[in-house]
Amino acid sequence: MRKRFRSLRGMGSVPFWFRTHMLLGVAGPVLILFHANFRLGALNSNVAFFAMLIVAISGVIGRYIYGKIHMGLHGGRARVKELVAEAEAMRTELGQEMQAASFVSRELAAFSKGLDNKVPLTALGSLRTGAIIAARTRRLRANVVAEARRLIRAEARLARWSWSERRRREKRIEAVVRRYAAAVRKAAELTFFERLFSLWHVLHLPLFFLMLLAGVVHVWAVHHY
Repeated sequence: MRKRFRSLRGMGSVPFWFRTHMLLGVAGPVLILFHANFRLGALNSNVAFFAMLIVAISGVIGRYIYGKIHMGLHGGRARVKELVAEAEAMRTELGQEMQAASFVSRELAAFSKGLDNKVPLTALGSLRTGAIIAARTRRLRANVVAEARRLIRAEARLARWSWSERRRREKRIEAVVRRYAAAVRKAAELTFFERLFSLWHVLHLPLFFLMLLAGVVHVWAVHHY
């Protein structure tokens, strides 16, 4: 209600209600377990108990998915485009100071252009696309780093670099390629978890109302009989 009605916007912040929701989502089932004396009872109480248990488990699953698509507990959404832009910025760090850097920059630019920019419409489609991108980035990282090392060593012999200078340049390129590949994989992962979270939310809300109905029926049955 706080999110849907403008007149209620002053009733605490969204993070406050979210923390309260999670706290009560843990404390409520614990209190119910003590209320039931850790035993099953009549049919109506069992239905209410298992409805609550399903909602609690669903909440834990939702919290895990939520953590995958947010920066911190109450931070802003980690957007796919922002991560890809970050990866592109990493690529420009290489510059054109040596042959290996030029090679890696070209390879990463070609890889970025080859990525499918179409967002899959389903969670399964996102999972499949993410798995393909993850495999391609691992292969890209291995191939590009290996070729970059070969170019750096050849250039080191011509320029008479010291061993420490050669290793410094190798590590710099390896770090940029590693961070680039990780950012691309993260972007693909976020797409999948965002789809999964939307599906979870569609399921979690009806389960919540089912739990409320079961609880009301249980209280009515206890007092009526």
